[in-house]
Order: sequence, then structure tokens, then C-alpha cells
Amino acid sequence: MSLFDRFRRRKTRMSRPTGESYTGSTRVRAADSTDQKHLVQFVTTRRGVEGFVEPRTVVSEVTLLLVAHDGEWTRRRVPSAQWAHKFANQHQVPSYDAAVVGVPQRMRDYNRRQKQQSQKQQGQ
Repeated sequence: MSLFDRFRRRKTRMSRPTGESYTGSTRVRAADSTDQKHLVQFVTTRRGVEGFVEPRTVVSEVTLLLVAHDGEWTRRRVPSAQWAHKFANQHQVPSYDAAVVGVPQRMRDYNRRQKQQSQKQQGQ
């Protein structure tokens, strides 16, 4: 048995299960039709929606962040950045690369309002 045989055996032992994406050493659920339906529902029921395509990271796949005019937002996995931009174009939603432009202030303001409301409700 040579040194290289050990590497070959180790390589064959580490097979990946089908149907899941791997990001580093973390298993990540891939985008599916439920995610896509949620994005369509969000776009069609809110006004002033903008899309922010977030790149793949160590812990997540490519995501599409949709932010409405009031800051309400949703984020879902998507198959690719190209798919996200195409989706936005089909629904007449402006889309941006989040790594370049960041996320809008209205989203952070919305999160702060939601947090304050939940703290008030807990205090009563």
C-alpha cells in the first residue's frame, strides 16, 4: 500500500448525497419551487419592490432579497445570480448586486420598527 492509496480511498469514501448543495463543510438546502412561489407572491402583493442579489457565501447559496417601499422584506435562495436578475426583469423589479450597493436604509428602519413594536408588546 502506497501513500497515494490512502488518499484515493479517502476520496471515494467522502461521497455527497444527492439533492443537496454543499457550501464549504455545511449542507445547504437548494432553492426550490416553494421559494420561487414566495418571491412571486411578495412581488405581486407589495408596491415599490426592489431586488438585491446576494452572492454565494460560505454559509449560504445565492439569495434574492426583495424590499418593498416601506422596508418590508423577504429573502429566499435562488438557483443563480443570473436567474435572480431575470426574475426581477420579468416582474419589472429593479435589481442590484447587494455586494456592490448594499441593502437599503428603509429595510434597516423597518427592522428597527418591528423590534420596537415587539418590545412594547412584551412590556405590556
